[in-house]
Amino acid sequence: MDDTTPYDPNAEARWVPEPDKRPGRTAFQRDRARVLHSAAIRRLAGTTQVVAPLQSDFPRTRLTHSLECAQVGRELGAALGCDPDLVETGCLAHDIGHPPFGHTGEEALDQAARECGGFEGNAQSLRILTRLEPKRFAPADESPTRLAPRPGRSVGLNLTRAALDAATKYPWARGRHPADPSSTKYGVYGDDLPVFRWMRAGTPDGRKCFEATVMDWSDDVAYSTHDVEDGLQAGHIDPDALRSAEERAELFKIAERYAPDAAPAELAEALDRLQAQEWWPRSYDGSARARAGLKDLTSQLIGRFCLAAEQATRARYGPGRLTRYGAELVVPRPVRLECAVLKAVAVRYVMQRDEQAQLRSRQRIVIAELADALTRSAPHGLDPVFAAVHEEAEDDRAALRAVIDQIATLTDASALALHARLIRHR
Repeated sequence: MDDTTPYDPNAEARWVPEPDKRPGRTAFQRDRARVLHSAAIRRLAGTTQVVAPLQSDFPRTRLTHSLECAQVGRELGAALGCDPDLVETGCLAHDIGHPPFGHTGEEALDQAARECGGFEGNAQSLRILTRLEPKRFAPADESPTRLAPRPGRSVGLNLTRAALDAATKYPWARGRHPADPSSTKYGVYGDDLPVFRWMRAGTPDGRKCFEATVMDWSDDVAYSTHDVEDGLQAGHIDPDALRSAEERAELFKIAERYAPDAAPAELAEALDRLQAQEWWPRSYDGSARARAGLKDLTSQLIGRFCLAAEQATRARYGPGRLTRYGAELVVPRPVRLECAVLKAVAVRYVMQRDEQAQLRSRQRIVIAELADALTRSAPHGLDPVFAAVHEEAEDDRAALRAVIDQIATLTDASALALHARLIRHR
């Protein structure tokens, strides 16, 4: 696609064609509205980001993270020529498949779902958008074709091809990573391949669209900066500790997870650059001025990371409109390493605290016991939608997937409540 070409009808197509109810809106404005009005995104208000909801008065949840990611992505995408509503939709939807308890729940559900192909939050996002969030159904009287939905089945929110693609961080099935077949990251389950093939028709194999790369970097920027802000405000991160040689060594071991090709000396330079900025906090005492300083820290980091990506991408591709497969986001290595160091700070001082490790252990037990109890009792205990799917399942794998889908739709609080009810009456 030429970088000056607007989005074409192929990008704006929906799996099931439908007329616009109100002329004047763009296809991508409709997509954004559908995600914002969905039950699936409301559920994220009760789903763990880093600290579990209700553990403090103002925790960031998956919902607030998604909204913050969307704000970052909308502005960065617009600066590069993307449709801002399209990028915002991708950002809003990118975590919509995350289960209760965040990544801990994701890992536990992957174990529970091993007999039906596993669980991955990103693949679950596509499943929700194209199947589980009921809004549109395929006509029951049409003959199926290779890339069309099965007659009469739910097609979820029926978003455009470009919106689904923009929300897809890993455009491949399990074990099909283009560079690392052992990777645990993937974006589609086996039984959702029909819509995935429709979405990806005519695209380069394994390559993210430009809007998805903007979404992916916006996600990294949002959670790395906000997690550090939250850690500082909660008193878990001491800025002075980041100057200790011992602490820095431990920090860089963690940062290597996010930048495996970086040497400790290079990571040290990244942290040094951040600490040399006038807006980097030297201390935090909880005062109004200190809180304002934290907000400035977050603003400065987001601006630094996004402006670097915008300038590097423009330097490579020029001033034209960058969309779909006409470009790839360019993030300079020094900025990527700074982001990796921030992620490591949050992991070491917030996520690795003893009480958090104990909480995650309990959460894994809750998910495992929920999966066992619901599998034994199903279809009893399942919501009507998932009970019907379970009863219609053609084999044990499909029946187990209905149970997994049910658990994945829960908030942290509803998972705990259902667990208490089922285990008490077992």
